[in-house]
Amino acid sequence: MNHHFKNQKILPAAKNIKQFERLMKTNFEYIILLDSHVAQLQALMNLANQHKKKVLLHVDLVQGLRSDEYAAEFICQTIRPAGLISTRTPVVSVAKKKSLIAIQRVFLLDAHALNTSYRLLESFKPDFVEVLPGIMPHIIREVVEHTGIPALAGGLIRTEDEVRQAIQAGAVAATTSSEKLWKIKF
Repeated sequence: MNHHFKNQKILPAAKNIKQFERLMKTNFEYIILLDSHVAQLQALMNLANQHKKKVLLHVDLVQGLRSDEYAAEFICQTIRPAGLISTRTPVVSVAKKKSLIAIQRVFLLDAHALNTSYRLLESFKPDFVEVLPGIMPHIIREVVEHTGIPALAGGLIRTEDEVRQAIQAGAVAATTSSEKLWKIKF
């Protein structure tokens, strides 16, 4: 999928309903919904659709739903976000089968985690891999070169310079809940 969020370099991630509502008034087309509750999902998607926003839903953080294939099926069929983000490959796999944007989130804590992630990404090719923490430009570059999968940089990104470094290293965008970074033009 050669679909890099219409060149949007920041993917703002709403940690709560208030942030999500504030994002409705921005120019961002693609937004991430982090924490949510299963009972709120349909209303939040309706709001996003009214404002022509494409929601990338972090399935692992939906309260009231287990982060598994059944939850992913329900979300794809009933809630219909633009894409799913998860650390769980079966969830991301369902998104890909249903033609949603499939984003595999990986925590690269050490060499073992990196090698495990490479094996996972080789066996299953998501549309994007979200690399956490996103403040390691040399690792982002390595992941992109090794896997050929477009990368997102997420986690611990606090400054404009860190966003620029991640993008220069090959990330197509940075995911952040820092509203200060939402205001910067890249």
